[in-house]
Amino acid sequence: MTFHVIIGAGATASRTALLLAGDGEHVRIVSRKGGGPDHPLVEKVAADASDADRLTVLLEGAATLFTCAAPPYHRWPQEFPALAAGLLTAVLRTGVPYVMLGNLYAYGPVEGPIGPGLPLLATGPKGRIRARLWEEAAASGARVTEVRAGQFYGAGAVSVFTLMVQPKVLAGALALVPQELDLPHSYSSVGDTARTLIAASRDERAWGRAWHAPVVTPSVRELAVRLAERAGAPAPRLEELTERDLALLALTDPFWAELDEVLEAPGVPYVSDFSETEKVLGVGATPVEEVLAELF
Repeated sequence: MTFHVIIGAGATASRTALLLAGDGEHVRIVSRKGGGPDHPLVEKVAADASDADRLTVLLEGAATLFTCAAPPYHRWPQEFPALAAGLLTAVLRTGVPYVMLGNLYAYGPVEGPIGPGLPLLATGPKGRIRARLWEEAAASGARVTEVRAGQFYGAGAVSVFTLMVQPKVLAGALALVPQELDLPHSYSSVGDTARTLIAASRDERAWGRAWHAPVVTPSVRELAVRLAERAGAPAPRLEELTERDLALLALTDPFWAELDEVLEAPGVPYVSDFSETEKVLGVGATPVEEVLAELF
């Protein structure tokens, strides 16, 4: 029986599993808690993906490995290396093609559109760990590709927008936002990212390089307004968090301290170029209204 293995049980992993199952393909979704979507073609397994021996057994006979897992945000430098090593070791043992889900952090600050051919010049810990994961996988001899998404939005997404803006807008409350309110910023929907992971796994041209998930690029204010209109909520009230605000919040939760590295440069739009993905892999961006409609 041909099947695919997906590491992680979050929104993108679950959507990928359901899309594959919808095509009649069997899926084994692996997470520490054994979570994932309910579907007759989806098998849920509880396992630690950093355990290369256990993962090797789970990968035997698989057509593809998709990895959508990540450690807690503030623990990336400490925990990502072991997770990545377990995954790559199992891939090299089994020869299973490997599709990685990444993001745009590895590029570091960029002026102008961010394309997948740019060098990975991040100097901060989260950007460097993302770059390291890709560089080690690409140099390993594995059959590997990576899909790099923008900030997630839509049903099931976890991001600055969905955590800090979305619930406040829907409640008619003030949202405090750690990014400039009126600069274009690239957002990837969970569904488009999942479709890109699958398209990359099925296209011989995808291997050995990275691809960008489709994005839409409104400002955070524009996206909040469209969300409010779709929900019938009051006009959004937004305020930008200052550096002092973030420093004080960092005293209460390590998450806040992590944001400083990945905030865009003042006055510079954050725009991902996914034109190659659309041209070669045939995956485009779903209209914002359709993505937001999934919330209700």
